[in-house]
Amino acid sequence: MVARITVPHSIERALNYNEKKMQEGIAECIHAHNYLKEAGQLNYYEKLQRFQQLINLNDRANTNTIHISLNFDIAEKLEKEKLAEIAVVYMQKIGFAEQPFLVYQHKDAGHPHIHIISTNIQKNGKRISMHNIGRNQSTQARKEIEIIYQLVKAEKQNMPQENKPLNVQRVVYGKSETKRGITNVLNEIINKYKYTSLAELNAILKLYNVAADRGSEHGLIYKKHGLVYRILDEKGNKIGVPIKASSIYSKPTLKYLEQKFTINETLRQGDQKKLKTSIDWIMVKPPKNLQQFKDTLQKEKISLIIRQNNNGIIYGLTYIDHTTKSVFNGSDIGKEYSSKAILEKCGQSQSFPLQETIRDKKVSVKKIEPTPLDRTNDLRKDIGKTLDIIINPTENFTNVPYELRKQKKKKIKSHN
Repeated sequence: MVARITVPHSIERALNYNEKKMQEGIAECIHAHNYLKEAGQLNYYEKLQRFQQLINLNDRANTNTIHISLNFDIAEKLEKEKLAEIAVVYMQKIGFAEQPFLVYQHKDAGHPHIHIISTNIQKNGKRISMHNIGRNQSTQARKEIEIIYQLVKAEKQNMPQENKPLNVQRVVYGKSETKRGITNVLNEIINKYKYTSLAELNAILKLYNVAADRGSEHGLIYKKHGLVYRILDEKGNKIGVPIKASSIYSKPTLKYLEQKFTINETLRQGDQKKLKTSIDWIMVKPPKNLQQFKDTLQKEKISLIIRQNNNGIIYGLTYIDHTTKSVFNGSDIGKEYSSKAILEKCGQSQSFPLQETIRDKKVSVKKIEPTPLDRTNDLRKDIGKTLDIIINPTENFTNVPYELRKQKKKKIKSHN
């Protein structure tokens, strides 16, 4: 049995999280301890009021809520009555026997697990100390319960383990040999993460300043179904010499990756629920802006890649769960996880870049029509850019047909 303890900012947040799961049909309230009614007879307000009565007795307490999840091995078949019994014994052993608490059985993961919510404010107004409760009381309770109920011990439990940091560093151009740096990153990513497209793979690689590049659609690399890997600078621009996929020892070619796309589509199916659960938990109390949402996800070992166009307009979100090592585009897992829905929940306008939200800067934005002089200046700039491209062409890896490279021969005028 594995016990995880969190301390939410409010009892409403913890209660709403579990009640929402009930509404979705993937959770059930199986026990109400120290309530006047059975769990099935209580409505939302009766559940909340019981906690709130005690919380109101101590308005100086910074923490007044505890949220616990007890996770069991995937092979253990435990009926809800047995789960409720284990929850009661656990709460008694950590010092919450006299407190009201609710027990929810969740069915949104591959292993059996329950959630318990309670308050640490007692009927005399004093707090139950929760300092090191996970390391001390909870660990002792968990070990005793494993023996009493003959449960699989936490050390041997068949569940996804906590994510270990990848043994790889971001590639910095000029500080390490290009091919070696790219190879080190690919060795850690290609066969360990579950991605289903080149864009999803690049979302992970970007974290390490690497990109898989097919080149221009009209280029020779693209037409020959080739692939090169590039180093990115801090702004996401490609720099340095491209490295052919076929020249790398592990041969991470496009053909190989396409096979991985198909396999990963099946492998990651069970990981979607965990990601949704993490996002739902955060959105119980929506962050003030997208950056705060991203920072909160990072604490859950989930990286958020924000896709923006050249004008800074956000058009998509990609989630990378480093625990399950799965990658999902927001719109693929549900409309409520897409960029539009998340931006709305964070109170951020879809039409503004991430750095310039109305809520954060509290500024009024007026639409300014360009003057004739502005249009003239813009036209001059465009002409200047065009001339600069003609005079100073940039490096291009695409092949230009031979016929287009031929220069016209000047006619030699006859002096006869």
